Amino acid sequence: MKFLKKIFKNKITPSEVEIEDQNLDLSLDDCFVHNFIKSGGKFLYCENNQDVTVNLEHIFNENDWDAISVTDHDLLKYSKTLNVNTSNHLNNDLPFFTKCEALIAENGSLLFSENQLKNKKLASITNNLIVYATASQIVKTTDDSLTCISLKYKSNIPSNISSIKSYGKQIDEEDFLNSGTNNSKNLYLLLLEDL
Repeated sequence: MKFLKKIFKNKITPSEVEIEDQNLDLSLDDCFVHNFIKSGGKFLYCENNQDVTVNLEHIFNENDWDAISVTDHDLLKYSKTLNVNTSNHLNNDLPFFTKCEALIAENGSLLFSENQLKNKKLASITNNLIVYATASQIVKTTDDSLTCISLKYKSNIPSNISSIKSYGKQIDEEDFLNSGTNNSKNLYLLLLEDL
């Protein structure tokens, strides 16, 4: 007991404790997953297309959803295997199943463009997103993701490029560049292994 009294008698204030960031040597995909989950994202790894369908069904059961918005024709094959109503228009009352342009490892964010969002801004679409992506879409930095877009689309670069880096309902108050616009979403990521 005297030991505990000595510890509590000599209280250490937070300013006296120096906390060091640990340098983690992670692979690019591990770095992305670490930062994505740290930001509140829900990550589901898929080895094949069957895993995508099974995980999608689990997401719907978990949230008691019975309808979905899907604007990408390639993703319709997954939603049609489920017993849910499907809308081919963005609808704020329904969860939105979509692809993205890139997954950014440095901060765990997802990059979107008009190809996914049409003419809508991220802040104005539904709060519930299910994003389908592949491991080959993971890049190191935001600059790398923009380079990928310019190489992929060459002379027809899409507009309305924006990212989500906060998942759940929290607002990143430290990011003054996003002041007045909250892109925070309840987001599930179905990551298909394609490498």
